[in-house]
Amino acid sequence: MPRRPLIAITATTEVIRGISRVRVNEAYTRSVEHAGMLPVIIAPMEDERRAAAIAASVDGVLLTGGEDVDPARYGAVARSETDTPHLARDRSEIALVVAAKTMAVPTLAICRGLQVLNVALSGTLIQDIPSERPTALAHSPGGPRDRRAHAVRASEGSRLAAALGASDLEVNSSHHQALDRVAPGIRVTATAPDGIVEGAESADDRWWMLGVQWHPEELTATAEAWDRALFEAFRRAAAAHAAIGTASESAPAATTTGSTALR
Repeated sequence: MPRRPLIAITATTEVIRGISRVRVNEAYTRSVEHAGMLPVIIAPMEDERRAAAIAASVDGVLLTGGEDVDPARYGAVARSETDTPHLARDRSEIALVVAAKTMAVPTLAICRGLQVLNVALSGTLIQDIPSERPTALAHSPGGPRDRRAHAVRASEGSRLAAALGASDLEVNSSHHQALDRVAPGIRVTATAPDGIVEGAESADDRWWMLGVQWHPEELTATAEAWDRALFEAFRRAAAAHAAIGTASESAPAATTTGSTALR
């Protein structure tokens, strides 16, 4: 029986009952497990150089939601509406994005995850949608996290539309930031009716990367299949990546000629 793909899920830290603790919403781990994958929690690292070792050890990376990314990371001055950044988390996740892209590790980026991925690859962000885009929809309307709040259209023929199994859908919404200048190598493949970026993917077919601005992990138990299908597509990509790694590990060792090893 093939082993289940191992998925690195990024986490934050928070002081709870007087102690700093590593924390991630259970909806992420539950959605990964229900889709047939194994979740592994990755805390913000003191040494971001370890990101390459993590990327090399897993079959997929899930970048989760959370704090605003430090505007200094994309050459901007923080607005009054921008939350205090988690600098260690920014460093860790940016390094993990770079490592995942370099190694073509399948990556699913959710909410902040899409934002930090864009920044890691030299893109910028709208720091506060209400003040910078006053005619935009309410992208943080409050209410239950599994309430579908507005429409999204995914580009027909895109990897994202194929993963969702639809081009037109309704999503939940809980963000006040969004992609502004899109990073090189990233293609916008979904928008809200107001033009705010709601989905993107890698333009390089070698790297399976999908990013969404909504929270599909909160919607996998709803009647609509879109969000479950997204996690299933992630599972298939991670399983394919794992199969490549297994094949390379089982390949016969390189032979040697004389004293020179083939490496």
